[in-house]
Amino acid sequence: MNPTIKQVTQNIIARSQGLRSAYVQRMEKQAEQGNARAHLSCGNLAHAIAACGQQQKDRLLDFTKVNLAIITAYNDMLSAHQPYAQYPQLIQQKMAELGHSAQVAGGVPAMCDGVTQGQEGMDLSLYSRDLIAQSTAIGLSHQGFDACVLLGVCDKIAPGQLMGALSFGHLPTAFMPSGPMPSGISNDEKVAVRQQHAAGEVDKAALQQMENKAYHAPGTCTFYGTANTNQLVFETMGLMLPGSAFVNVNTALRDKLNQHLLSHMVGITRGGSAYRPLYQVIDERAIVNGLVALLASGGSTNHTLHMIAIARCAGIIINWDDFALLAEVVPQLSSMYPNGPADINAFEQAGGVPSLLRLLAQRDLLHMDATTLYGKLSDYLQSPVLVGEELKWGPAQASNNNHVIAADGKQFNRSGGLQVLSGNLGRAVIKTSAVKAEHQVICAPAKVFDCQHKVVEAYQQGQLDQDIVVVVRYNGPAANGMPELHKLMPVLGNLQKQGFKVALLTDGRLSGASGKIPAALHLSPETAKGGLLAKVQDGDMIYLDAIKGRIDCQVTEQELLQREPVADSKTKQDEGCGRELFNPFRRLVGSAESGATILFND
Repeated sequence: MNPTIKQVTQNIIARSQGLRSAYVQRMEKQAEQGNARAHLSCGNLAHAIAACGQQQKDRLLDFTKVNLAIITAYNDMLSAHQPYAQYPQLIQQKMAELGHSAQVAGGVPAMCDGVTQGQEGMDLSLYSRDLIAQSTAIGLSHQGFDACVLLGVCDKIAPGQLMGALSFGHLPTAFMPSGPMPSGISNDEKVAVRQQHAAGEVDKAALQQMENKAYHAPGTCTFYGTANTNQLVFETMGLMLPGSAFVNVNTALRDKLNQHLLSHMVGITRGGSAYRPLYQVIDERAIVNGLVALLASGGSTNHTLHMIAIARCAGIIINWDDFALLAEVVPQLSSMYPNGPADINAFEQAGGVPSLLRLLAQRDLLHMDATTLYGKLSDYLQSPVLVGEELKWGPAQASNNNHVIAADGKQFNRSGGLQVLSGNLGRAVIKTSAVKAEHQVICAPAKVFDCQHKVVEAYQQGQLDQDIVVVVRYNGPAANGMPELHKLMPVLGNLQKQGFKVALLTDGRLSGASGKIPAALHLSPETAKGGLLAKVQDGDMIYLDAIKGRIDCQVTEQELLQREPVADSKTKQDEGCGRELFNPFRRLVGSAESGATILFND
C-alpha cells in the first residue's frame, strides 16, 4: 500500500482511538440484545403491526423473520427522488416473496438545492443534513428492525441518512440508488447560455428553455456535483452493490440490482455467519477509501464537510489535513463536468466506479481488505450486467473513453481535485480539478460583499471589470446556514473569459460546481465567529496559490489587528421561509473544519 495512505489511516486510528472504541462498544451492546422486535411489549407490537395484512402480521410476530426498515427521502420535486414513489411497495413485495417483511420506518425531508439556489430556502440546506440525521434516528428508534435500506441520493440527504443510521450501526444498512436521468444537452452548451444570460446577451426565455433541456426527466442530475459524488464515494465505501451507483433510472438492470440487494440484505442480518452490520463497514479504512475516491474523481467540496461529519458519527475523527496529505499522492483519474465536458452517463459508459477503483487499486491507493456490505472492497472491482434475465458481474475493464476515465498508467492531474489553503485569514478548501494551471495562482485587489446578489448587481453595473478577488463574507454556517453561491459562477466566468484574473474568497460554499474559477471556500474561522475576513477592505491585495496551498491578505499583521471588524450588512436573514425556526442551529453549529454540524461540539 502507498505509504501516505497507510500513514494517514494510522493517524486517524490513533486520533480516534477513544471515541471509536466507545462507539464500537455501544454498537456491540445493541447487537448483543438480539432481535429488538422480540423485546417490544405486546402493546408495542400491536401498534407496530396494526395496519398490516395478516400474512405480514404473522411474519412480524415470527422473530426468526427479517423485518427491513425503509428510510425514504421520497418527494416528487427532486428528480432523483421521484422514482422512489413506488420503491416501498416494490421492496415489500420482494421481501414477502423471500418470506420476510419490510416497513417504512420513516420519511426524511429532502430539499432540492437546484430549486432553492439563490433563494431564501437555500439558507436551510446545510442545516437540513443534521435534521435528516435526526429524522433517520427517529424512524429507526421504533426498534422493530433487523436491517435498513436508505432511499436517498442528493446533496445533504444521503449524508444525513448515513449519519443517522450510524446511531443504529448494529443493523446491516445499504443505499438503494435511483440512478441518473438520461443525458440532455451538453454541459458546454449549458454553461454558454448561462454566461450569455448573465452578460445580457440572451433573455430569460432562452435561459429557461436551456435549463429545461438540461434537467428534463426523472433521475439524478447528470453533472458531477454533490449528489453524484455521494453515490461514487458511498459505493467505494461499500454501502451499495458493486457497480450500482450510476445505472440509469427505470431500467431492467436497475430493477434487478434492487431485487438482488434485498436478497443480499436478508443474508447479512444478525444471527448468520455473514452478519455485516454498518459499524463494521464504516471504519477508518472505509473513510480513507471514500476520501481517496473523492479526490481521484474531482468530487464536490461539500464532502470536506460531510465526510468529517459522517466519520464523527462513527466515532472517527478526520480533518482537512488528512484531505491535504491524501491529495498529494492521489491523482485525478476521471474528468466529469465541471472538471471536463462529460457527464455521469459518459462516466458510467466508460467503465464507471469499478473502472475507477481498478485504477486506484493498481496504484495501491485503496484498502482492498476493507469490509463492505458485499464482502471486501476487492469485490467491487467488477461490473453488473444482465445476461438474459440473469444478473451477473464481470471484472472491471480498462476505460473505454480515456477522456472521461484515464487509461492505465495515465492521469488527468498529478494530485487530487481538492487542496487545503492556509494563511493569515484562516484555512479554506479549493477545488482545483477544473481550474487551469495558469489560473491557480493569483494576486489581485479585493472587492468585498456580504451577499452574492450584490456581486451580480456590481457586475451588471460594470464595477468588476478588472483583475479581482471577489470576497463574499458572512455566508458561513453560523451566519446564514452557508448557502451555496452558484449565482456567482456565470458572472466570474464571464470576467475570466474577458481576460481578467479572477478568484473567489468566501466562508460560504459552492458544492461540486465551482468550475474554472479558483474559489477558496469554507474559510474558517468564519466571519460570524470572529474570522478576520470581517477586516478585509476593498483594495486589499489577496494572494491565492492553489499549488502551494496559500491564501493571504497582503496587509501587515499590525494593521489587521488595528482594524475594526465590519458587521454583516444583511438584515433579517434569519426570518422568512422558515428560517426563524433554525435559530438554534445558528447558535450551535460547529465550524466548517469540524463538519459544520450541530450534533457534536468542536
